[in-house]
Amino acid sequence: MTNPTPNQPSPDTAKPAGADKGAGGPDVQGEGDYEAARKFDREERSFVESGKVEAGAKAAKDALDGPEGADLEAARHAAARGETLKKP
Repeated sequence: MTNPTPNQPSPDTAKPAGADKGAGGPDVQGEGDYEAARKFDREERSFVESGKVEAGAKAAKDALDGPEGADLEAARHAAARGETLKKP
């Protein structure tokens, strides 16, 4: 028996395609969850087609320009660093 390579699992542990989810194929996660990606795409498309994008953009701009703008910017910078802000 030969040793498996990273791209070729051993026959003892390899599963046939679709073994995890019937005809729908394997439930792939790790590098990507295909069902979650499809759900995200459907919901994003639905939101864009709803016509609510402009209203949401205006609300976000108004919030940034308003009294909570500094707090929102601080939260955005913290999120970019992988942190959260603690509420007082």
